[in-house]
Amino acid sequence: MTDNADVRTLVEEATLDFTLGDTESAHRKLDRALELDPACFDAWHARAEICLDARDLDNALAAAEKAHELNPDNIHINTSLSRIWMERGDKDQAEHFGARARTLGWKSQLGQDPA
Repeated sequence: MTDNADVRTLVEEATLDFTLGDTESAHRKLDRALELDPACFDAWHARAEICLDARDLDNALAAAEKAHELNPDNIHINTSLSRIWMERGDKDQAEHFGARARTLGWKSQLGQDPA
């Protein structure tokens, strides 16, 4: 059984590495986190954002789609998918995920369960 604290620590360290400009270390830590827990939403979302920042749109999309599969009602992954699709030039898909993120945000503000 994997210790979730280990996975969470790896994701947090990867995020810090990325913010400090060490993208390679961030990717290594996310790889390890996903080896330990392939269903770690936060690791997939972090990978999507790091790849998007590097303009590695194919890998950003693949990671974001995996995160979305794990947690489709997360506002942040819907926003990320909107940004990725916009960068890829697909306005319809970008608008779809942007609208979903806004709807989830409104429901959250109203205190409703987004599901």
